[in-house]
Amino acid sequence: MTPEQHGLVEKAKASLDAARLLHTHSQYAFAAARAYYAMLYLAEALLLGEGLSFSKHSAVLAAFGEHFAKTGRVPPEFHRYLIRGLEVRQLADYSTMPVSEGDAAEQIRRAEKFMGLAKEVLGW
Repeated sequence: MTPEQHGLVEKAKASLDAARLLHTHSQYAFAAARAYYAMLYLAEALLLGEGLSFSKHSAVLAAFGEHFAKTGRVPPEFHRYLIRGLEVRQLADYSTMPVSEGDAAEQIRRAEKFMGLAKEVLGW
């Protein structure tokens, strides 16, 4: 794992820890957003292993789908986790609609699964 990938993994771990903490304090929108960022950072770390780097969320999601999900290197649900995570994060950040406790908890569970996948693929 390169130093840049390691940095992204550490950011993902911190983001997931923050999501859990925010969830315990009933800050569901912020918890869901942090869980999404954990998954995004991990996707970026995986893509860096392919020599790919992007500055837009949409580009990261598209490239992850193309290089990992569609090729069968990872189960396709992980691409769906990213897509749904972005949707919930946008709702959390840009809407007055509340994020439910259940939605936040689901995003955290997905981020935890994503962490396990990244650990397996990156071998740390």
